[in-house]
Amino acid sequence: MVAARVNDLLPELDSFLHAVQARRPDAGTWCEAWTVRDVLIHQTGNAEELARVLAAHLAGAPVETRGFDREAPYRALSDSELWSAFTVRCEQLVDVAEAAVHDLSPDTEVMWTGRVVKPAFFAEHMREELVLHRWDMTGDDSTAVQALTEPWMTEHSVKEVGPPLLRRGSAALEFDADGRIEGRLRVFGTDDILVTADAGGAGIRFTAPEGPATIESDAAARTLLLWGRRPADPSRWQSDAGPETLRAVRTLLSGY
Repeated sequence: MVAARVNDLLPELDSFLHAVQARRPDAGTWCEAWTVRDVLIHQTGNAEELARVLAAHLAGAPVETRGFDREAPYRALSDSELWSAFTVRCEQLVDVAEAAVHDLSPDTEVMWTGRVVKPAFFAEHMREELVLHRWDMTGDDSTAVQALTEPWMTEHSVKEVGPPLLRRGSAALEFDADGRIEGRLRVFGTDDILVTADAGGAGIRFTAPEGPATIESDAAARTLLLWGRRPADPSRWQSDAGPETLRAVRTLLSGY
């Protein structure tokens, strides 16, 4: 049983838990051939690491963010032990996030995976992980589409997650001195999201709609595309860009 205050700070937790419970641990997902159990292990590690890094900053002894080797101990747990560990780690993250609201200025700079974020990032990032990985299990059901459509999801994906993902994606592309990729992701009635990459690096930002879009979609589909995924229904996104441009933009967005 998850405490009400945990659901208050992580409102997407309940629907994620129901999605896990509705499937066998060895059932497949859309996330890199992970099973449902793999997703739960990953999320347990996420909750632990977000809490660990923020707690260390609160204690005045900042620590480096660990890689996904942090998940290894959870792979040795039984399914019931893993379930308990996940709920405990989420509760601990909420404890630390609440303490940060009380003890830190909202503009405090905290290091996370080699970049600077603010205290509010930690709970919000867990929320995004819950939304995205629930979609990996359920696909385009109404709950997933509604959550992926929320403006904060797009904002977090662009400003908080986009830069490191694009750096990884651009590393998979080979640029000569004059090579450049530019892509516009467009949802009617909103700003475009412009992604660029060349030999000097990669960037992502909001910008006013201008000229032809590389990909047009609904808001939920665009969030999936930003994470290197695509909706099950191909009619929810379209592109008039040539296959070479589209392939390059999607490689850039994939993060690997």
